[in-house]
Amino acid sequence: MSFAPEASEDVPPLDLGELFAYFLKQSVPLFDQLGIKRDVCDKLVESLCSKRKDHHAYNFLSASEPSSLRNDNVGDELDLRIASVLQSTGHHCEGGFWRDVQKSDISDKRHVAIVTTASLPWMTGTAVNPLFRAAYLAKSSKQKVTLVVPWLCKSDQELVYPNSMTFNSPEEQENYMRNWLEERVGFKTDFKISFYPGKFQKERRSIIPAGDTSQFIPSKEADIAILEEPEHLNWYHHGKRWTDKFNHVVGVVHTNYLEYIKREKNGAIQAFFVKHINNLVARAYCHKILRLSGATQDLPKSMICNVHGVNPKFLEVGERIAAERESGQQSFSKGAYFLGKMVWAKGYRELIDLFAKHKSDLVGFKLDIYGNGEDSHEVQSIARKLNLNLNFHKGRDHADDSLHGYKVFINPSISDVLCTATAEALAMGKFVVCADHPSNDFFRSFPNCLTYKTSEDFVARVKEAMTRYPQPLTPEQRYNLSWEAATQRFMEHSELDKVLNDSSNDCSSSGGTEPDRSAGRRTRQPVSAPSISDAVDGGLAFAHYCLTGSELLRLSTGAVPGTRDYNKQHSADLRLLPPQVQNPIYGW
Repeated sequence: MSFAPEASEDVPPLDLGELFAYFLKQSVPLFDQLGIKRDVCDKLVESLCSKRKDHHAYNFLSASEPSSLRNDNVGDELDLRIASVLQSTGHHCEGGFWRDVQKSDISDKRHVAIVTTASLPWMTGTAVNPLFRAAYLAKSSKQKVTLVVPWLCKSDQELVYPNSMTFNSPEEQENYMRNWLEERVGFKTDFKISFYPGKFQKERRSIIPAGDTSQFIPSKEADIAILEEPEHLNWYHHGKRWTDKFNHVVGVVHTNYLEYIKREKNGAIQAFFVKHINNLVARAYCHKILRLSGATQDLPKSMICNVHGVNPKFLEVGERIAAERESGQQSFSKGAYFLGKMVWAKGYRELIDLFAKHKSDLVGFKLDIYGNGEDSHEVQSIARKLNLNLNFHKGRDHADDSLHGYKVFINPSISDVLCTATAEALAMGKFVVCADHPSNDFFRSFPNCLTYKTSEDFVARVKEAMTRYPQPLTPEQRYNLSWEAATQRFMEHSELDKVLNDSSNDCSSSGGTEPDRSAGRRTRQPVSAPSISDAVDGGLAFAHYCLTGSELLRLSTGAVPGTRDYNKQHSADLRLLPPQVQNPIYGW
């Protein structure tokens, strides 16, 4: 939607009553926490606006807006009145807060918003896996899907994305993401990609949302939310409570943050506080949480389930290798390798310790290592100093043809939650030697997964893998690694299938061809009689909202400066309202 300046002379400015009404409307989350019923706020807003109902401003709105937007909802009329005033200034908001206001509120399909903390071309799990999840969820005819990813300004893109890759616009990055995905899944994807402002934190090498991420999902599409890394998304979240805006909120825990933090200076103290903050945001912002493995923190409302699959290309490689073996060809011409970002926390410390301790037991065994990272120089220097039989190579995509000939993948990492590279190696029909650790529980059922408990076990497993040939995957095992199976597990354990089926039943029980306007919408409990659990969760959300509103407290706990609201560069890149307009000093 573009706000054109041509009509500026016809639009009267906002008066004091309208400004006060808009202030009350924006303060509803605060009133909710204070126990003031929404009906009271709605009546006050209606009273303030009704005095101007016959005013030229509202006559102009009725004449200039499409019929789909003309309704009797005072709150909506006030929003459109604000929008019309902005339009008269010539402000452009394509892709911004009001970008979908022209679309119908009512749809027979449910809306699923997948919100994540990273995006391609950063090849990290929280960029890749939510992209696949969006593609496979969108294949179903039951729901519409939007993937919501962070947008970084040029200066941050240069720090994060490989090979100095940068994008001039969100549209350019969206095209890159779609092309990358469709080359791998083999079908045309049918979901929307939206962006929210983010800033890169160098120390933790992670992206922190700037402003209220939930505002970038239009209210009429705020139905079902999937929060990829709910802890990360909400550490500094200062905005609308997800469970208030959405009917069903599912969190997917990707990362073992406590394990990483414990490795830092004063890590035990930091981990203590982060553990309790994670518990708080889990209770306050999610209805259900799925943990990829038992290697993650045991959060409230959570259960363990692997809801990730592997890129279909890896399964195709596995099928080809199995066919070559049946025809008598030699598929594996190389020995063992390890692939991963070259930082100590990704298993390199454990790998060097194992090889240093059993140098004499592994004579003649060479391991090729592929990876780039901040600790590359230090890792390679120590390996050379200890004279270990490790050959280092630059990082490359796991699907690269040069890696198909390896027979054994070795992964000693115990900081992973669910190692994607391990799943990919199994999909390609290789042996995997990995630690007996909760992060590898899902892989134990695969005969080619060889786990070890001690360093002596590690040596035995490596020798076993080097002298045997891996078993071909059965059709069932291939399916269990696929994104089709992962999506089915996700639908079941997130209760998304139940939510969608309840919606379908509500629509069919309405008795007519017109779908029930409230189908699938959650009935809000009266504020005067909440359950004890809801009251506690609401109190935690309000406390978190107050704490994250203080820039001093945010900075003292490690937030990136200026992330309470987005900045002017985000506003220009994403064509949003200027920060001082979107978040005035009196707004809540």
